[in-house]
Amino acid sequence: MHIQIQCCGVVLMLVLFYFYMRQKRIALETQKAFLTVFWASFICIVFDILSIIVIQQRHVLSEWFAKFIAKTYLITLIGVAVSALGYMCVDIYAKREDYWHDMRRYLALCAVGVVGTYAAPLYYNYAADGAEVLYTFGPSVYVTYGVSLVLFLRIFYLMRKEKARINPRRREAVCLWLAAWIVASQIQFMYTNVLIVGYAGSIGIMVLYLKLENPETNLDRSTGLFNSGALYQYTKQLFAKERDFAALVIIFENGAYQNVHLERRGSVRMEIIEYLLKLTDVLVFKNAEDEYFILFADPERAEAKVKEIRRRFQTGWGEGGTSLVRPHWLYLPHGSIIDQTENLLYLVRYFRQEEKAFSENDFLCIDKDSVDRMEHEREVEQLIMDAVESDRVEVFYQPIFSTAEQRITSAEALVRIRDREDQIVPPGVFIDIAEESGMILKLGEIVFEEVCRFIRRHPLEQYGMHYIEVNLSVVQCAYENLAQDYIRIMERYGIDPGCINLEITESASTNAKKTLLGNMQNLMEYGVHFSLDDFGTGQSNLNYIVDMPVDIVKFDRSMTNSYFENGKAKYVMEAAIHMIHGMNLEIVSEGIETKEQYQTMEDLGISHIQGYYFSKPLPEDEFIAFLESKKAEQGETVCC
Repeated sequence: MHIQIQCCGVVLMLVLFYFYMRQKRIALETQKAFLTVFWASFICIVFDILSIIVIQQRHVLSEWFAKFIAKTYLITLIGVAVSALGYMCVDIYAKREDYWHDMRRYLALCAVGVVGTYAAPLYYNYAADGAEVLYTFGPSVYVTYGVSLVLFLRIFYLMRKEKARINPRRREAVCLWLAAWIVASQIQFMYTNVLIVGYAGSIGIMVLYLKLENPETNLDRSTGLFNSGALYQYTKQLFAKERDFAALVIIFENGAYQNVHLERRGSVRMEIIEYLLKLTDVLVFKNAEDEYFILFADPERAEAKVKEIRRRFQTGWGEGGTSLVRPHWLYLPHGSIIDQTENLLYLVRYFRQEEKAFSENDFLCIDKDSVDRMEHEREVEQLIMDAVESDRVEVFYQPIFSTAEQRITSAEALVRIRDREDQIVPPGVFIDIAEESGMILKLGEIVFEEVCRFIRRHPLEQYGMHYIEVNLSVVQCAYENLAQDYIRIMERYGIDPGCINLEITESASTNAKKTLLGNMQNLMEYGVHFSLDDFGTGQSNLNYIVDMPVDIVKFDRSMTNSYFENGKAKYVMEAAIHMIHGMNLEIVSEGIETKEQYQTMEDLGISHIQGYYFSKPLPEDEFIAFLESKKAEQGETVCC
């Protein structure tokens, strides 16, 4: 028997271990499992060499000792198989308790295999001259191979059953490793003097190292800090173990370096990175080009460390500390208030997008209430997406009464969504979140298309209706393709644009005003009319009416209510009515709920009344029934 090939395997594994230990590492469970596989394979190949030597020297060392070492080598094969199974199970079991609960069964099987291997007989097969042992065989070998086969079959079973939970690269690497073993076993079975199983094991370890376990893959090449992949794996492990931690996120947005000369920013940035690399008792990760995570294993000591880090930034960088860098800081004192890594990363994105998230000193401490608010908004976002995808977006219509014609002549289209239990979700729950997330664009398009479909099915003139009002959110008003999208929809349904009135808000006219005016101009040229919605809220100013080409001004419910509750508001509203009438614009008063309120508004010269006094917002079928009943009462129609 020759040991040259096995010795090559030992050298290969020692070289891999040297490079592995030289790299900067974090304590990941996968790396611990890899080291277990590594040492199991290393011990296996060492005992392979040792068994060959001892068997050759059995006459000197004793037959009993030679068979003991040979059987120990067989047992190391079982060790390699169970360590491979454990390595595969790291991805499957998030909690360590679940991992060991399942592994105990396999370890019990291994214990049976160990006892059986040592207890069963082992024989030698000699060369033709009887002088050299070619290989061992017998019940002891069969026990080893039987247990190993069961463990390998379990590995393949788990790779198939738990495919979604196992890292695809880990599955591929383990498959390559096992394939190397199987091929080597077949070759050794056919050519008994070619002992390459141990060497094949070392090749498999090299595959695992290169594809998955090289610590360098967890490092950011430009900074030497741990990268986003390492952050994900490490925090996922912390959450799985239910270990509390603290996190400080440093965000270097464009304004952070505004006090640093352009030519010095590169050197200042490297000085900051060198400082972060030297921090002790923490782990620092580069999650994005302008975002760095500092994780503290001990939350109780984190606050003092955070203050120390922030003081260092206040002293400045570069020669003489003259270059001041002012990043944003997000501080999470207790990671336990979040349940998983995805939510931790989402939390950072969430607060980065909020304009008013940071206080005056650009430092935000995240507490349980902040997390609850984020999770609520995320749930609502998912609710909106589900409603859009499952066609659970509806349009309700609230009638608008004309004081001049003394009948319903228009209506406001209002978006509603249903949850999975088919219950209506109040608009106050989802409208603001839809605007912040940008999903209001999709909702607005669905509502506008549904209104056009409604007008196509129910021509307005047969009900004495002139137009339907459709709200435009702030986000929609800033959308450059709004006009062409809406014109395309109206053309698709063959809608008279005069039957559409789009409502803009005062806040919309202050944001992206140029874009809004461009859209309004295109739509007005096509024949659409506009009204100014919610006059009396926010930054109310008659200049809005002067600047914006609208035909109608709508008084917000709060302004209407104030007229009846506040003496000063009464004079303000009367003056506004006088000026608006002077500009030949019509007025709609919202929130009218009683006959007395209606009569007062009519006496003030308000041309249109909207509110519960006439009707709450109604689903399409109920709205049509409402119009039919009014038509029957009036006995006449007016064409638009």
